[in-house]
Amino acid sequence: MTLTNPPLAYATVSEVAADSGVAPSAVRFYEKHGVINAVRTAGNQRRFDESAACRIHVAKLAQRVGLTVREIAELFSALPADPGPEDWGRVAERIVTEAEQRVADLKSRLELLGSGARLCDLGAALDS
Repeated sequence: MTLTNPPLAYATVSEVAADSGVAPSAVRFYEKHGVINAVRTAGNQRRFDESAACRIHVAKLAQRVGLTVREIAELFSALPADPGPEDWGRVAERIVTEAEQRVADLKSRLELLGSGARLCDLGAALDS
């Protein structure tokens, strides 16, 4: 999409980077992978809506609990253009559920590691 006169609410790569605490290259990375979306001006410059910085903050949090950028983009794909508190609440629930599942999986693997079995046998058991 190209905007001839983008609204003032649209931010540049640098502004989103500053607001979200990441490098401009990270903003472009998140855009490339569908975590945030840009529109293009008539001069082909990227412009992001006001939710972009928030989406990056949430994406960084989700990455810290183990979600991949692809999983995060999929999670965000159901969000409306201007997410409200209820929308973000649903995202939070899904991140918490995913994090809890990953913690449970890790605890299970830690129990196996502490079982005294041979590590190579454990690795084979985990692969099946």
